[in-house]
Amino acid sequence: MVGTTADETAGSDSAAAPPTPAGAMRADAAHPAPARAMRADARRNHERLLTEARSAFAEHGTDASLEDVARRAGVGIGTLYRHFPNRDALLSAVFEEAAGDLLARSRELLRSPEPCAALVTWLREMVTHAGEYRGLARSLMSVSDDDTSALARCSGPIRQAGGALLSRAQEAGTVRPDVAVTDLLQLTHAIALAAEQTPDDPDLADRLLYLTLRGLKGA
Repeated sequence: MVGTTADETAGSDSAAAPPTPAGAMRADAAHPAPARAMRADARRNHERLLTEARSAFAEHGTDASLEDVARRAGVGIGTLYRHFPNRDALLSAVFEEAAGDLLARSRELLRSPEPCAALVTWLREMVTHAGEYRGLARSLMSVSDDDTSALARCSGPIRQAGGALLSRAQEAGTVRPDVAVTDLLQLTHAIALAAEQTPDDPDLADRLLYLTLRGLKGA
């Protein structure tokens, strides 16, 4: 099997083992020791792939060669695709930690006495995370309202978290009631993309976010 390590295929020759007593068949059928070895090996490969994907994406952006990611991790491309069936699945796994941070932050900010300021703070942090890897903001924009993409595992919860902060600001009358969270996140990703394309202007994201929020203010 291309790209599969010896440990990952452990147990594949079990059919050639000598017969066992009938009373032991159920225990033997489970093959507990090989299964544990396979899980441990798969976990090591998974972690190596994520580590090398983060490194490759940081150097070359999210369009980095997946073959190069597999090579850096010391596995074949087949192993990479068994763990991550497509690029979006790998991106989702890489972005998962940042998404977790954003979700935790949104829960903290829901307790803020100033709903609009809380929303602004969270959006600014969203821009920062979306700009962590070149091309990530573009990928997030492309699946902003697409639940079929592997990236939806991150984008869906983020949409819900942002929606809760937005609703609170709208209820306080500080943000227009006709603003949708999907539109707001698209604008946020666009700001991150613009900042990515203009690295010589570190203040661009804040200026664009400020202009966007002025348009969101309630009457």
